[in-house]
This record gives sequence, structure tokens and C-alpha cells, in this order.
Amino acid sequence: MIWAAQRAAPVCRQSDLETTTFVSAQALAEEDGEKRVFLTFDDGPSATTETVLDVLKEKGVPATFFVVSADNNKDHLPLIKRAVEEGHQIALHSCTHSYKTIYASTTAFWADIKELRQRIEPYVDLETVHWLRFPGGSTNTVSHKYGGSSIMKNLVAQAGEKGYRYVDWNVCAEDAAGGHPSADDVYRNVVNGAEGKTVCVVLMHDTKATRKTTAEALPDIIDWFKEQGYRFCRIDELDRQV
Repeated sequence: MIWAAQRAAPVCRQSDLETTTFVSAQALAEEDGEKRVFLTFDDGPSATTETVLDVLKEKGVPATFFVVSADNNKDHLPLIKRAVEEGHQIALHSCTHSYKTIYASTTAFWADIKELRQRIEPYVDLETVHWLRFPGGSTNTVSHKYGGSSIMKNLVAQAGEKGYRYVDWNVCAEDAAGGHPSADDVYRNVVNGAEGKTVCVVLMHDTKATRKTTAEALPDIIDWFKEQGYRFCRIDELDRQV
């Protein structure tokens, strides 16, 4: 993905899962011996989302989409309805995904989320939408430039107060990184990141720029997790685990 000046690509760290959620899910997985993978897609919907949905349907696995409703997304918002009908989870990411705007203050962030909810309301029952992913992750530092060093700590606390749950990731496809990674690169990044993990929350992107990378790599990624014995889950399954 090509990021605009005010948008920073997420830094992918192996620890980037909200601590309580990750530890509890990991403990449960180790307790019953079951391996789980959560396929997640950020920054859609776009034309690529249709291809991603086709692959997921063919492979018979669920995913979670952390959606954006910026200008370049608005024509594709009806794909949210298709995703819901095919058994996938819709979660919140950002309306604008403009770091400068959303991280200017906590008020600005929640105004952005409110606008996002309004824009997706025609396509999904908002009563089912209570998970979110902070742009850049819950421990990002780029937000400090705009809202101060405590803004993420404050937003995390407020998310709980508002009834939201959030999740980051512990496996990154690096498909939004610079250098135009190939489909093979994306596949290797996911496989290498997942090695040795019982619970994998995989960060990918369903944007126009990833049509020839993530979308093409997705069938092989799914096949690899199946071969390794993982069960495919939606993020909201964590509601029953923590």
C-alpha cells in the first residue's frame, strides 16, 4: 500500500496484541491443545475486497475486516453487506485513517469512529460491531506527534469505558510496507511470523494496492494454516475466551 504523508505504515512487532486478550486466548489454546488463526484485513473495503471474499468463500474460512470509509473506500462500502452475509466479522478501524486528524485529540478520534459507524450502518447491524483496531496499533508512537505522549493510553482506557474491545496483531504480512512486496514475500512473511505460535492474529490489508500481493498470496496462506492444523476464527470469538 502507498501511504499518504499523514499516514504511517504499522510497525509489525511480535508482541502487538492487546495483553489481556492475547494471554487469555493463548492460555486457553495451550490448555486444550487447539491452534487458532484469526485472519484480519485492514483499510478496506476496496476492489481487492471482492477478490479476498471470493478466496475466503472458496476455502470456507472466516475473517475479520477492520474497515475504513475514506473517499477511496466509499464506493466499495456495499461489500460490507456481502462480507456479513458470508459469515465474516466487521470491526472498526477509522473513517479517514488520517493520523494527523484522528490523533489530534481523544475527542477527534471518537468523532472519527462515530462518523465511520454512521457510514457503515446501512450495511451491518451496529449492535454487532464492538471490536476495533487503532490505526498503527494500540502502542504506536506516531500519534504522539499530534496528540501527545499519553494519547494512546487515554484512548485505550476510553475504549473500554465506551464498550469497545481492541486487538492488534502478532503476525504481520508486511503487505503495506514500502518496496512493493510480491505475493511470495507476503506468504513468507506470514508463515515466518506464525512459526511456533499457537494463536495467530494475522494483519493483512485489502486495499487496491494489495490486489496483486495479499489477494494472490491468500489461498496459499490459508492452505498453510490448514496443513498446520489451525482452526480459523473471527476476532469476536475472543469474547468467549476472556
